[in-house]
Amino acid sequence: MAEVVSPVPGAGRREPGEVGRARGPPVADPGAALSPQGEIIEGCRLPVLRRNQDNEDEWPLAEILSVKDISGRKLFYVHYIDFNKRLDEWVTHERLDLKKIQFPKKEAKTPTKNGLPGSRPGSPEREVPASAQASGKTLPIPVQITLRFNLPKEREAIPGGEPDQPLSSSSCLQPNHRSTKRKVEVVSPATPVPSESAPASVFPQNGSARRAVAAQPGRKRKSNCLGTDEDSQDSSDGIPSAPRMTGSLVSDRSHDDIVTRMKNIECIELGRHRLKPWYFSPYPQELTTLPVLYLCEFCLKYGRSLKCLQRHLTKCDLRHPPGNEIYRKGTISFFEIDGRKNKSYSQNLCLLAKCFLDHKTLYYDTDPFLFYVMTEYDCKGFHIVGYFSKEKESTEDYNVACILTLPPYQRRGYGKLLIEFSYELSKVEGKTGTPEKPLSDLGLLSYRSYWSQTILEILMGLKSESGERPQITINEISEITSIKKEDVISTLQYLNLINYYKGQYILTLSEDIVDGHERAMLKRLLRIDSKCLHFTPKDWSKRGKW
Repeated sequence: MAEVVSPVPGAGRREPGEVGRARGPPVADPGAALSPQGEIIEGCRLPVLRRNQDNEDEWPLAEILSVKDISGRKLFYVHYIDFNKRLDEWVTHERLDLKKIQFPKKEAKTPTKNGLPGSRPGSPEREVPASAQASGKTLPIPVQITLRFNLPKEREAIPGGEPDQPLSSSSCLQPNHRSTKRKVEVVSPATPVPSESAPASVFPQNGSARRAVAAQPGRKRKSNCLGTDEDSQDSSDGIPSAPRMTGSLVSDRSHDDIVTRMKNIECIELGRHRLKPWYFSPYPQELTTLPVLYLCEFCLKYGRSLKCLQRHLTKCDLRHPPGNEIYRKGTISFFEIDGRKNKSYSQNLCLLAKCFLDHKTLYYDTDPFLFYVMTEYDCKGFHIVGYFSKEKESTEDYNVACILTLPPYQRRGYGKLLIEFSYELSKVEGKTGTPEKPLSDLGLLSYRSYWSQTILEILMGLKSESGERPQITINEISEITSIKKEDVISTLQYLNLINYYKGQYILTLSEDIVDGHERAMLKRLLRIDSKCLHFTPKDWSKRGKW
């Protein structure tokens, strides 16, 4: 008899995207690992067969969230541990490896960090180690930093720049350093830097490798302004224990239950697109059993059938989102919508967005929010592409509460266009802004990419004056881009550009970073033109304007 190779213990707890090839499906023994009642129950954990991005079979560990019986055939709703919840799905009995089943403990509810009882059967919240929490956090670098640039001759033809001075031996970190490195010297800050708060010295090795900067003992690190890694949906770190009274849309994950952890809408038809939701959305219960939920793409009202939608379209006069059109260039337009004046549209937009946002909750009180909807125009009207919302009054300098590009328009540059537009509004308002945390995994990637490209664009476009190396401060970068200072510093550290050397901050741009940035900017065809923006900020501190 041929030997069957089963997944090794813990093989399912891999990071998202990690590939594991199964040598052969395990033999399912129905009576080998059933509960005393003779059935698989909610809360069980076991390997489940799935196809990865490379179309290969793998057996990640998954948790049974629900069981249903359709025509005598049982289906199991599974959540793959350490994978994003949008991959959750209904599976049949044949895809379960019953030999490695783990039954839930008797105590179905476990206390959470804020003292509230959890509702995940046999799935206690995982504690994040202190070392993991500390990794990636913002280092205590003072924001008053002056950057002094020294660029090699090989990069003289940079757009927006003047011919650079050759490298001198005194400006190099090491005498034998390759000439293909761009050296940027950062002069000491105007204010003295305490020695205990200065990061450790870092010396680049072989042009690319750098060791991590260790935090000074006994000093608290600042919170990670980029947010935690959102790939793991089981952790509730960094989420406030109670919603803020100023209109925060951050989800309080301590009140999650089995119902909200499961997708409840099978399919959504929006205009010429059919969307498969990723997460739970609180649509009316009677609509969750429908094979398709039909939405009007202009007012976002939902209907039970295609006939209902067709009857609605004969009465709906909208061909664009309600509100004021504040930007138009080509076929791209932005509409500003007041959550108080257009409450029905705003609530319907939140219901749709919740299908694709897991870290935000839905508040039917949309009065404290403004919604900026991006549309694409054709002969039939203005079709929604994505949107972002923001508080009318934010005490924490948030310029985005929720942001979403609908799946049919993703990976086409619209996400960065939404982010760029949010910062363009902040420039008009004369403020610096940052998105509300936590960010989703896709949102985190988009913001990191936008911050990196925007800051590198500023640094590479600096011009020298009177033969001196160009200088710029963190405050100046923040004022030019409207990106919050903490986000500027964290982006420089994420790119591993800023180091501390002999009492000075040294910023080093490698050829790989420069070339990668130039290639990325060539692909970034969609940009916001400030001349096409017609926007006048309001003083929302006067409640009468609400």
